[in-house]
Amino acid sequence: MEVQETRVQTDRVLTIPNILSMARLVGVPVFLWLILWPEFGGPKSDGWALLVLMLSGISDYLDGKLARRWNQISSLGRLLDPAADRLYILSTLVGLTWREILPLWLTTVLLARELVLLVMVGILRRHGYPPPQVNFLGKAATFNLMYAFPLLLLSDGSGWIASLAAIFGWAFAGWGTTLYWWAGILYVVQVRRLVRADAMAD
Repeated sequence: MEVQETRVQTDRVLTIPNILSMARLVGVPVFLWLILWPEFGGPKSDGWALLVLMLSGISDYLDGKLARRWNQISSLGRLLDPAADRLYILSTLVGLTWREILPLWLTTVLLARELVLLVMVGILRRHGYPPPQVNFLGKAATFNLMYAFPLLLLSDGSGWIASLAAIFGWAFAGWGTTLYWWAGILYVVQVRRLVRADAMAD
């Protein structure tokens, strides 16, 4: 009976954590539209964009916490959560780089890490393994970047608040980028071990 119950829990789709993750995914194009609207002649909507990012960060924290507390960890949730994280990072990179708040080199460094991870996922699939689970280091990197991006967006202004936001934003960006690549290297090591173990088994 316990095995069946666990399987039911992991196969469920309409759970509170999954709904939170889906809402985060819906927020991605909304955020991108808000941040790029001034570039196409619209009013500056950075306040609303910041609100969407803040709600995304809160839901990112809640969906994992509630999934564990209510025993609602699901296969879909394990796909939705990292997908929402990466899409928010990608949309933020596009928006902030387009507005020249982020330098192109930093965007390139972060996107290069995503490309490396995409290659690793392809290798895992070829060997019959699922995508790697998000580890603590990867989550820490994402949290740092999700703090950095709103602060850097806030720094696109004048006054002491903008100056303070720039200082803390770049600090979080530095830590986030370092941890992001560190987690990526650990994924590469993990994939290499699995592929090597498969080769030895053959």
